[in-house]
Amino acid sequence: MSAVRNVPNVCVVLKRSSWRKWVEEEGDARILELVEAGDETVRRMRPGHTDHIETIEETRNALANLGARVYWNDTPHEFRSDETPGRCDLVVTVGGDGTLLGASHGIGPGVPLLGVNSSPAHSIGFFCAAKKGQVHESIAAALDGSLQGAELTRMRVDLNGEPLLHRVLNEALFCHASPAATSRYFLRILDGKGDTIAEEEQKSSGLWVGPAAGSTAAQSSAGGRILPLTSTRLQFVVREPYRPHGGSPAAPHLTMGLVEDGQGLRIRSRMRQAKLFLDGEHIVHDVTIGDVITMRRSSEPLTVLGLTRADVV
Repeated sequence: MSAVRNVPNVCVVLKRSSWRKWVEEEGDARILELVEAGDETVRRMRPGHTDHIETIEETRNALANLGARVYWNDTPHEFRSDETPGRCDLVVTVGGDGTLLGASHGIGPGVPLLGVNSSPAHSIGFFCAAKKGQVHESIAAALDGSLQGAELTRMRVDLNGEPLLHRVLNEALFCHASPAATSRYFLRILDGKGDTIAEEEQKSSGLWVGPAAGSTAAQSSAGGRILPLTSTRLQFVVREPYRPHGGSPAAPHLTMGLVEDGQGLRIRSRMRQAKLFLDGEHIVHDVTIGDVITMRRSSEPLTVLGLTRADVV
């Protein structure tokens, strides 16, 4: 990354902590009761919130010291870098990987992203190069161009030929609307022209599909491969495929595989009530019988700063 202009525009996207949402804003009586009792289910909530607030202040001081023009946002899933007055030179997320993932949907190609893990003792921050106590030096390196980054593939998802999202970073989950019901669908791998290379009718608990950045999470937990983060391939992993006894009909064979750059994956629903989740539970679409979902590599990669060579290979 090259150094940015003398007065950089920095967009800071903040997590809203569980403490802030459930205690300060909602005054949830059950949460307050558990907190008062010192219950194990909420024991980390207040310390994590305190760490987060302190890291926000550390970020504020660092950016003031560096002379940046700052735009603040505390709704990661609504953030859009192109809505910032002037050009957004750098996006900084303060939270964990969930905050980074939510903000990433609003970041176009060419805008670098730096993640700050605001509570390392309580939060997952695999994609966060900075953490509490190291914010100033990390942002300074991002702005002067000395902090290198990795270009991560994102995935485009279409429903019945209409684009849903061009910027899926982790994965899509397609399944029945009820987690207790069988997912039924046709799965097809397409070549660059859209012709079918392989196909199969399947029954399962659902299907994970995503780029390399998501291969260390749900895909891996479901039995998939961990891909180099800079890989341009997509991976699909079938969750608990139905395997009939006796061999008739034939057992499924397209239960895990890679979709090469230029190829695509097509799913046709055999369910009246299905769901398509994109990068978690916040973006969800209803799918019905006969609907067609198509997934390909997106033309909009994401540059994440601070990923080391050990992270990407």
